[in-house]
Amino acid sequence: MTESVLESGRAVLAEYADLERRLADPAVFADQALVRTLNKRYAALGPTVAAYRAVESAEGDLAAAHELAAEDASFAAEVPTLEETADAAREHLRHLLVPRDPDDDRDVILEVKAGEGGEESALFAGDLLRMYLRYAEKRGWRADVTDATESDLGGYKDVRLSLKAKGSPQPGEAPWALLKFEGGVHRVQRVPVTESQGRIHTSAAGVLVMPEVEESDVMAQVDPHDLRVDVYRSSGPGGQSVNTTDSAVRITHLPTGIVVSCQNEKSQLQNKEAALRVLRARLHQAAREQAEAEASAARRSQVRTVDRSERIRTYNFPENRVSDHRTGFKAYNLDQVLDGELDAVIGSCVEADEQARLAAVAGA
Repeated sequence: MTESVLESGRAVLAEYADLERRLADPAVFADQALVRTLNKRYAALGPTVAAYRAVESAEGDLAAAHELAAEDASFAAEVPTLEETADAAREHLRHLLVPRDPDDDRDVILEVKAGEGGEESALFAGDLLRMYLRYAEKRGWRADVTDATESDLGGYKDVRLSLKAKGSPQPGEAPWALLKFEGGVHRVQRVPVTESQGRIHTSAAGVLVMPEVEESDVMAQVDPHDLRVDVYRSSGPGGQSVNTTDSAVRITHLPTGIVVSCQNEKSQLQNKEAALRVLRARLHQAAREQAEAEASAARRSQVRTVDRSERIRTYNFPENRVSDHRTGFKAYNLDQVLDGELDAVIGSCVEADEQARLAAVAGA
């Protein structure tokens, strides 16, 4: 194993020990947000620490077998098996030490927006919403619709979801680690309910995924004077009033021009808090993209315009087929995918991402 890998492993051990020390300090528990952050990081490092210790154990056994082989032939016979065990342990550790997305342990805010295709696109946006709700249910996540604009036929012009894991998920199991690959344009091919001639139409909906951040992460960098807060009366489909007070909130971040609206909560304060959560996520995402661009290492996966030509996935109803155009994944179980069975298609994206990271490390 290279010295750089061992050095990375020792750095993880040191950080893990420091987290144990901090979490054992009663004074830390006065700040519950800090405790949550420390616990998430502690859980994320656990498998790497275990893998490093497994390497130490395997290499110790192998060294002992080599030393005793000169005196006892039975130990020499164990050497090949112990070498295989040590090699497997080293490879596992190397895999875990590949640089991860620093946001992989975060929850997400996910938005679905209807694009080309009119009412059919809005109906498809509703299908995608239900797909993600079912996926969250299967994962045991908490899912809340925080804002929505419905269409006349029961679809959605746009809808926003908050998806939160319960407890401290294992590495690679948190909402952002899995759903970040959903960002982009999703295309549907089917006969719309509005089509009287039975012709297959193509339409699209856009999905935006952002890691949700704690208030302490970025709000310290946001000057309240940079925010313009407008209040108005929330309304339902067709402009029908659903609230007799000015409870809906629109926040504009003046330096960036980012605008966030929220009207689904019952009070103005609740809507303002929900809008601020989305604003924090958007500012964080913007900072991520700027940093990646400056480092010339951006692997842009999210498409900002809902254009059918810029698609990441196609849902073909006549063939019951789902195809991911980034990984080449294809399956003929579209009905199950729309019922939340997303593990296989998301897994193809996770695997492709891991291979790219491993290749980058090998070529460095």
